[in-house]
Amino acid sequence: MPGVTDRYGLAISTMNGAAAAAYREGIDCILAAWPGATAALDRAIAADPEFALAHAARARVHAMYGHTAEARVSISVAQRLVSSNGTDRERSHVELLAAAIGGQSGRALNGALPHLDQWPRDTMIMSTLLGAFGLLAFSGRSDHDRARVDLCERHSRDYGEDWWFLTYYGWALTESGDVLNGRRISERAFGLRQENANAVHGLAHAMFEDDSLKEADQLLGQWMPGYDRAGIQHGHLAWHWALLALNREDPEGALALFDSRFRPGVTLAAPMNVVTDGISLLWRLYAYGYDVPERAWQEVSEYSERAFPRAGTALSDAHMGLLAAATGNGPGLDRRISELETKLADDLLPAGPVVPAICRAAAEFVAGDYARCVAILEPMVHEIVRIGGSHAQREVFEDILISALLRADEPVRAHGVVQRRLHRRPPPCRDAWG
Repeated sequence: MPGVTDRYGLAISTMNGAAAAAYREGIDCILAAWPGATAALDRAIAADPEFALAHAARARVHAMYGHTAEARVSISVAQRLVSSNGTDRERSHVELLAAAIGGQSGRALNGALPHLDQWPRDTMIMSTLLGAFGLLAFSGRSDHDRARVDLCERHSRDYGEDWWFLTYYGWALTESGDVLNGRRISERAFGLRQENANAVHGLAHAMFEDDSLKEADQLLGQWMPGYDRAGIQHGHLAWHWALLALNREDPEGALALFDSRFRPGVTLAAPMNVVTDGISLLWRLYAYGYDVPERAWQEVSEYSERAFPRAGTALSDAHMGLLAAATGNGPGLDRRISELETKLADDLLPAGPVVPAICRAAAEFVAGDYARCVAILEPMVHEIVRIGGSHAQREVFEDILISALLRADEPVRAHGVVQRRLHRRPPPCRDAWG
């Protein structure tokens, strides 16, 4: 029988006030990427072990950190409990999270949209669709940036001035190209709740895209000291900060941030961020002509091979291709490309042929065959969006093409790629690439 409600007015099946309060706290921590979600949800479960949604949210936290086995145990408990004491909304909620955690992303995506039409304020379900690593981003669709905006606009009246909704609406607008309104709404979200790493992340993206790099540097410099390393966005925000250092041609500053905040040995971030942030920063340093310490490549390689030993997710696979090429791991690169081609042939690669193309192009770039790199990557440049992630994350693959064109003495074609970029922002370190 339904008891109290969550913060969004949806009934939750617990009669224990302490469990309900801890659950609301834990959900807010998840939505703000703020430390404390695990402790709050554990308190909710301790207060009411039969509270299915608390177990489901705990599973979601496990999944976010790449703890797949633990996530599956928690979600199976939630499924068992919700079947006997949950509402229709709670049963749908748990089954959708179970599909996402179990790798059935298509089923989760297709089920989430009608679920939200019926229960639009179910933020945990909407949050699985949004973001750089959400179901829409990893769907393989080329229009996922616009799809996130459409989803937010469809439900904007259901949320009003809610800090979480504005956080993701602002970021979605920025990613789709409406940086002016994206930044404006991100600033509103940050003003409503400053203990919100996702709002800072959205603002950093908007400032990066509108070339307000000094403002972004100031924002992160002032805000980051108050954000504990246990926050899931800590390492990724440090990566954004390192990109700002590269833009002002300060490779030492970028490496210092890597060493102190987001290298595998120090960060508490999710594996997807550890791998993509570390590899993309080191690749950028390499491609721009800066020295990269061998121990940095080695540490990132060891972690990445453990985290993603086999092909599976387009964004990580594309970065693993960069890593294998940069470190001269020819057998590893060949194996990953072979796995990707097999998945492509079996129609199990949502992003299509762009990921193996990126891997091959990276190898040609490292080998110095820039014409061949261009021949592989240029026909695919419009497909890069299909790998998911954010524009800032995907930009490294676009930069390979720009740099290869410049080194192949094709400045006009390189300029054309730059001009097609979202918001017409030029690449950093142009002189180093020449």
